[in-house]
Amino acid sequence: MTDLLEQGAAWLDAQRHEHMTRSVVYERGAESIDIAATVGRTEFEQTDEYGVVQRLESRDFLIRTAELVLGGQRVLPQAGDQIREISGNQMHRYEVMGPGGAPPWRYSDAYRLTLRIHTKHIGTEAV
Repeated sequence: MTDLLEQGAAWLDAQRHEHMTRSVVYERGAESIDIAATVGRTEFEQTDEYGVVQRLESRDFLIRTAELVLGGQRVLPQAGDQIREISGNQMHRYEVMGPGGAPPWRYSDAYRLTLRIHTKHIGTEAV
């Protein structure tokens, strides 16, 4: 039996998934999957060797943990994977990576229902 907070988290996840997602393609090598994702962002701060604070912003994709399946296996994101997103007549490509040595993903909730995948824009092309 789940606790009340876990039930609430599952309900919120269902609402996010139903009302706030768009279709993207998640790729790892030759494997790919069409998956529903919510677009977000995370701001990171890094201090360089001179003490200067740099602010970086990651485009994040929130996806259901159970739906990231490649080659018939549930997987977790890895640095170097790519996400393709179509917007109008352009296809944007993002690489999974965590700025400044940070992990490239984290769970977005306490119950591990949703992954927050950090990416960097690496290119745009016409479709």
